[in-house]
Amino acid sequence: MKKPKIRSMKYDEFKNNDYLERLVQQVNQDGAGVILTTFDELINWGRSNSVWGLLLGTSCCAIEFMALGAARYDMARFGFEVTRNSPRQADVLVVMGTITYRTAPVMKRLYDQMAEPKYVVAVGGCTISGGPFIKSYNVVNGIDKVIPVDVYIPGCPPRPEAFYYGLMQLQRKMKVERYLGGVNRSHAHDEGTENETEKAKGGEQ
Repeated sequence: MKKPKIRSMKYDEFKNNDYLERLVQQVNQDGAGVILTTFDELINWGRSNSVWGLLLGTSCCAIEFMALGAARYDMARFGFEVTRNSPRQADVLVVMGTITYRTAPVMKRLYDQMAEPKYVVAVGGCTISGGPFIKSYNVVNGIDKVIPVDVYIPGCPPRPEAFYYGLMQLQRKMKVERYLGGVNRSHAHDEGTENETEKAKGGEQ
């Protein structure tokens, strides 16, 4: 008979081994598989392993991202390979490269068109803080001034391993969220964000 196992707990540490052995024996005789979980964990397991991304690439970080789809790294192993050109079919907005004040309203519009729950990943120094163009008059010093960001992936550009680490952090965040009821985070923008968006719209004109 197969001994019952619980991760990070030894068999000898069970307080009632006889009861567990009888339970496992009964389950094995009936030929039934038992899975104990919650709807939140089940839904989040499916969501975190089928992340559909909307790619907004404006510079060299987007070129580096292309390596993830090649055979050497193969992002299909993690469920990232499906990318959508429509924000209405995407789960996460991946921003890669420099965002200027003319581009910021377009990025904001794409974010607003995405359905909830939605996430944002900021890739590269230019996206996170402006990078080498931080003192430029036309570059947004961090997209978090326009839209909320869930995961930051630093680098100039970041290596494919850094991409994977950041996307895996996003998966971990999705797995602990409350999908059915409850509040996970606030999407309300502060006055600074609204002012930055208005400035971006003014730059477009």
